[in-house]
Parts: sequence; C-alpha cells; structure tokens
Amino acid sequence: MARRHFSRPVYEGLPWFYISFGIVALIASYLLAARGALSLTVGLLGFLTLLGGIVVLLRRRDYRQLRSEYANPDYLSGNDPP
Repeated sequence: MARRHFSRPVYEGLPWFYISFGIVALIASYLLAARGALSLTVGLLGFLTLLGGIVVLLRRRDYRQLRSEYANPDYLSGNDPP
C-alpha cells in the first residue's frame, strides 16, 4: 500500500509556516488584549503552533544529521534493500 507524501517544497516549508503562523497569532493576541478570553485563546494557540514549528524544525535537522552518519541511510526509514 503506497503512502502519500507532500511534495518536497511543501514539506520543507511547513515548519516555517507553523513558526510564522505562531508569531502572527501571538501578535494578534497582544492586539486583542482587551478581549480577555479571546486573547488568551489566540495566544495559547499561537504559542503551541510556534513551539510545534520549532520542534519539527529541530527534529528534522537531527534526523538529517543522523542520516548523514550512516553508510546506508535507507535503513533509518525502514526501507530495507532487497
């Protein structure tokens, strides 16, 4: 069963999209300070999205470093050679 994957440019841009969306949401939370609960909700959503984007970015960087240390990097992805 074939799994679907994002195209490489979309996949590479996702962490940056999460980070930028998180920053925009944090700014919006600051601007909505008079709205109380709405500001808190937008702020938490922005913080979690920003944190998730940073985590994805760092995990991908670590995976690339680990992959470069192996002679046959296909073993890391579960694709055993025939």
